[in-house]
Amino acid sequence: MTNEHGEQIRIVQETVAGKEITFAHVMGGPDPIIYQKLGLNPQVDYGSSAIGIMNMTPPESAVIASDIAVKSGNIYLGFADRFTGTLIITGEISDVMSAMTEIVEYFRDSLEYVVCKITKR
Repeated sequence: MTNEHGEQIRIVQETVAGKEITFAHVMGGPDPIIYQKLGLNPQVDYGSSAIGIMNMTPPESAVIASDIAVKSGNIYLGFADRFTGTLIITGEISDVMSAMTEIVEYFRDSLEYVVCKITKR
């Protein structure tokens, strides 16, 4: 990237590690193309399915969250990234909502994270 004088501009991006869940959303009955584009399990009943997505810091928290999710019920772990803190789960709407609730409650009550509310659409 250069400025108006043709000089190179150096941009430094920095994140401050906090203990927080910054995003928690459940998509009920998403269109099948979303599953395909994200590379998620295509063998689901799209009518009663849901995708849950979360983001947290520190990013390694996604490992703990994924463990809670798969132990909470009939959940398919679509994506867990310990480098960005992103977690994507799929399953029946009630199972995804239950897993997301368990994760948020555990992180808030046991690990003393700051958590956002779970949104749903």
